[in-house]
Amino acid sequence: MTVNVVDAGPQKVSRSVDVRAPAGELFDLIADPSRHAQLDGSGTVKEKVGGPERLGEGETFSVKMTQRGVPYRITSRVTEFDEGRVVEWRHPMGHRWRWEFETQSPESTRVTETFDYSHVGFVKARALELFGAPKQNARGIESTLTKLEARYSPPT
Repeated sequence: MTVNVVDAGPQKVSRSVDVRAPAGELFDLIADPSRHAQLDGSGTVKEKVGGPERLGEGETFSVKMTQRGVPYRITSRVTEFDEGRVVEWRHPMGHRWRWEFETQSPESTRVTETFDYSHVGFVKARALELFGAPKQNARGIESTLTKLEARYSPPT
């Protein structure tokens, strides 16, 4: 299993992995916010506390989180939704989480997850960098994608 670094541009942390599952099935998993905690490799996402069963353009959803031992709740808004291909949401601080699904074959999909803080402005971007968010989120993305790939790998 290989998680690949993707150069998505400045202030974007992006990784991809090829998963042995159809794009639609993987997209459905991410489009259901109640399942995000099952996939999260960072250990920060705990559970869905409000919102739709399935995400769509403009929808909001809330999840319980824990960061550095401190519990909190956030509400994010879906900023892009292209059925089967892209789902992206904006965190209250302005950064975005983006998932892209590219069919490689009927049973294989390249999944790319991106932490994008290019929209937050200089001060917030600098604060995120000072607190180590890009590096921390790179590790979390890698762990999440590894977990996702393992979920669909045949047993050895």
